Amino acid sequence: MLLPERQYEIIAKTIEDKGKIDAAVLAGKLGIRISDIMRDLAELESRNLVKIEKKVVQKASLTAEAHRYIDKGFPEERLLKKLVELGEISISELREKAGDFDLSLEEVQIAIQHLIRLKAVEIKTGKIRLIISKDDLEKTLKKLEESREKLSELEDKIIDDPKPIREYLRRGLVKLKKRSLISIITPDTTIELYRKGELKPATVVTVVTPELIVTGKWRNVIFKKFDLKVEPPTVYPYRKHPYMELLDEIREILEVMGFEEMKGPHVELELWNFDALFQAQDHPAREIHDTFFLKYPKWGKFTDKLLMEKIGKTHENGWITGSKGWRYKWDPKRALRLILRTQTTAVSMRTIYGRGDGEYRCFSLDRVFRPETLDPKHAMEFYQLEGIIVGEKITFKHLLGFFQEFAKRLGLGKVKIKPGYFPFTEPSVEGFIKHPELGWIEVFPGGMFRPEVLRPLGVEKSNVAAWGIGIDRIAMTILGISDIRDLFSPDLEFLRSRRVPIIESIYR
Repeated sequence: MLLPERQYEIIAKTIEDKGKIDAAVLAGKLGIRISDIMRDLAELESRNLVKIEKKVVQKASLTAEAHRYIDKGFPEERLLKKLVELGEISISELREKAGDFDLSLEEVQIAIQHLIRLKAVEIKTGKIRLIISKDDLEKTLKKLEESREKLSELEDKIIDDPKPIREYLRRGLVKLKKRSLISIITPDTTIELYRKGELKPATVVTVVTPELIVTGKWRNVIFKKFDLKVEPPTVYPYRKHPYMELLDEIREILEVMGFEEMKGPHVELELWNFDALFQAQDHPAREIHDTFFLKYPKWGKFTDKLLMEKIGKTHENGWITGSKGWRYKWDPKRALRLILRTQTTAVSMRTIYGRGDGEYRCFSLDRVFRPETLDPKHAMEFYQLEGIIVGEKITFKHLLGFFQEFAKRLGLGKVKIKPGYFPFTEPSVEGFIKHPELGWIEVFPGGMFRPEVLRPLGVEKSNVAAWGIGIDRIAMTILGISDIRDLFSPDLEFLRSRRVPIIESIYR
């Protein structure tokens, strides 16, 4: 029986290893990767020349902390040896001289806890004192040394029962990871064929040449057959992150609808993020639990003093907007504080300030930052889709029409609208779409910018419809994800399982 040279070598190596060998070990002996022999193994198994066993096991891996303990000794072991010399030492002095004892401050605390548990020390009047007997001391030190030796033997070891290493796991010295083990077994019938010389290596030929026929070499080669039952190795070609692909498609939809993209900085002045939006300086959203503030540099610069004056007067008494303002003393210094922007509406403010009255439509699709509690619906860093529609004849109906049209183009289904409140728009609305698992989720907040926002920026004739869409939540619906954290998952298997997002309206 003729076998391809590599398949013959696989059988030979397996027999050399007493008829059973791990796939990783076999690949190492052949000097190739495991993936390179999987097809050969499948073909050999289909001919009943080998058997393949697959088993999921837990393998231990040592943490950096574990390696440090193996080299230097457990913290309690090092401190115990030092206390044998000193007898006792104050806790404050021990912490001050931790480096001299080859201990970090964290290791000092760990060592004390374990020595108390071992009943080797006691703490009285701020001092730690050795109380263990000489015999017990030797036994304890020996036990700690043996524990270190056992720990050093665990690297890459298969763990059938984690109970014996529970203490190592609890201390974070060992981590268990699931691994698939593939074993190749050579049956007795194959071993007999091999020993009788009835299995012979041969070259695999994929193209028939005249030379093969004329010389008769065709008798000693294997003509490659296509076995359509054998699964080919999975190839993962280059592709964009599915979420990034979706964002690009959304950009394309908005550009087709006549919008142009606007950009702005991630580190922003409170002036653009809050004050220009007629958001009072004592508003809860401007506190540290809702905004990330920069420590250094703490303040930014702004040269347009006239705009600052207009915004300040609008906050204090309404200026010429017909409003009464918020009736407090506006602080220009507070407006110059630097933050991580909490909304891309700051980009809209910069754009309106630069372009003023006119007819234009703009959008910003970028990241914003808020100190949220991480859960399936909220994240500290997320994408927001901000937009403005500027024109003398723009009305609230145009905004509602935009929401319906945009949802239709994205294939989001029915949109529910209810009244909302934002300090910088009036009237304001909140739009909801239905997620298959999470139910109705808010994605379309928006409204008409108030005069208190527009007049200081120099807009006197135009109306502005504005919206700030939670695009991450829309993406969850389109991509079939129920946890917002999965949008930024680094797990390759998860990412490969995501379908390519296709918004039908783009391809019609």
